[in-house]
Amino acid sequence: MKKRANKKVYIIAEAGVNHNGDLETAKKMIDAAVSAGASAVKFQAFKAEKITSIYAPKAEYQKTGNNNEYQYEMLKQLELDRDAHKALMDYCKEKNIDFLSSPFDLESIDMLAELGLEVFKIPSGEITNLPYLRKIGRLNKKIIISTGMSDFSEIEKVVEVLITSGTLLENITVLHCNTAYPTFYEDVNLKAIKGLRDFLKIPVGYSDHTLGIEVSIAAVALGAEVIEKHFTLDKNMSGPDHAASLEPGELETMVKAIRNIEKSLGSSEKKVSPSEEKNMTAVRKSITAAVGIKKGEVFQENNITAKRPGTGISPMQWDDVLGKHAKRDFEKDELIEL
Repeated sequence: MKKRANKKVYIIAEAGVNHNGDLETAKKMIDAAVSAGASAVKFQAFKAEKITSIYAPKAEYQKTGNNNEYQYEMLKQLELDRDAHKALMDYCKEKNIDFLSSPFDLESIDMLAELGLEVFKIPSGEITNLPYLRKIGRLNKKIIISTGMSDFSEIEKVVEVLITSGTLLENITVLHCNTAYPTFYEDVNLKAIKGLRDFLKIPVGYSDHTLGIEVSIAAVALGAEVIEKHFTLDKNMSGPDHAASLEPGELETMVKAIRNIEKSLGSSEKKVSPSEEKNMTAVRKSITAAVGIKKGEVFQENNITAKRPGTGISPMQWDDVLGKHAKRDFEKDELIEL
């Protein structure tokens, strides 16, 4: 995870298992993430036999194609081994995009560490897995944690375990997340981004499982420093995550929108921007003669008014002008001078 210049939002294009176990498809996904302007592309590292029993049924969102298939049979087809990970890491380096992969078991943590992975992404399902957390914590790497299906107390415990195991607090980023595919808008709870930031005092982002891109954009407006979003080459491909993912064009649109939003956020200081300075004299007003005024006449409510342009005395000085004597003749609409 590169240092974010000027606090640019770190956008993770989540390939996940949408490569369907095919290395060339995975490389095409990297190309799509690069083209979209993402900061990183993320895969998943697991051994099916290490993360699920042969009897574990599919989650509802995974029930595509053969609905009688157990999780193990599905996941076995989606594995990326060490060689595949190495090839994808090298390809990302060649394409100048960060490579990430979420380990789902202890052996996969070792594999990614041996390959030199600098940032470890902890998926929501592992935040109650104490041996797993301790193993990652001992690596003292940068860590991003998804927090679906959890509350403040569980998240606080995860952070404590990682720190106690050897990870520095400043190396931890937490992502607000809802683990439903897709997530209903009424379940998003984006205000939790601020709640987590205030509670933990560390960077907070958002892992988005809603359909579309507007919630990710709103999360950036609320202060999310990292955005993670699933994408696919084609939503109609067979597999558990394709339907709830963005296609490449949608991913690019999201990235562009986020970049525009972060430019728009600015600072908490209210000030005149350079682009609007040139309009001030055109749209602000000055004290002008409401009628013809002769030299020596007193400026009164009935003979002065406020009109554009704003190149003369500001109407905020109205009371200072009232009662003064005209030092010369003024025609109607002429700027008043004292």
